[in-house]
Amino acid sequence: MIQPGLLAEILTSLLIVIGAIFALVGSWGLVRLPTLMERLHGPTKATTLGLGGILLGSVAYFQLAQGVWSAQELLVSIFLFITAPISANMIAKVHLHGVRLKDADGIEGPAGLPPKSPGKGDWATYEAPHRDTPVATSEE
Repeated sequence: MIQPGLLAEILTSLLIVIGAIFALVGSWGLVRLPTLMERLHGPTKATTLGLGGILLGSVAYFQLAQGVWSAQELLVSIFLFITAPISANMIAKVHLHGVRLKDADGIEGPAGLPPKSPGKGDWATYEAPHRDTPVATSEE
């Protein structure tokens, strides 16, 4: 029969190793993927799951082996799962607006927000750039 302490150590080790594998795959994807939009998947998906697995292993160890609830790991997990998708969304929006402001030669256009189109929504929604789209400048 397996001792309870050994079972806690096996479960903790398994969660930490699985989390470390996810973190390694996410980090590898961050380095190896060619474009910014593809690179966002590494840290926001796999690495977040990896850190979640490692933190879950820590919670399991403190609960099963020592009988103590540890709220710090749960708070870190909640913070991580809330902030990672939001920051990835903001990075993607900045990238898409940067692409929209470039002209056909690949040179960036004037700084500023794209003008609002009547009936087409706010400037923060992404629409494929049109060839003759005017760009609003901050001097207006």
